[in-house]
Amino acid sequence: MPEISRFFGIIITINYREHEAPHFHAWYAGKDITVRIADGSLAGEMQRRALALVLEWWHLHRTELLENWQLAQSGLPLKKIEPLD
Repeated sequence: MPEISRFFGIIITINYREHEAPHFHAWYAGKDITVRIADGSLAGEMQRRALALVLEWWHLHRTELLENWQLAQSGLPLKKIEPLD
């Protein structure tokens, strides 16, 4: 799973050859979620504070996430995205 960002112990990935709808994965403390890029809808479980950080980051980087999704679908290298400070 290609890592595209990491902040506060949260790892963000987008997988190659994934199914629609465009989404990314977030991992933290043994928990993981899937976040749909278009609207931020979630699947999975994560600690409340980590979830809030992931959604804040998603809101700031939706365009870059969609670009990375398209790169992954084409089998091209993904671009790193700035973490939260």
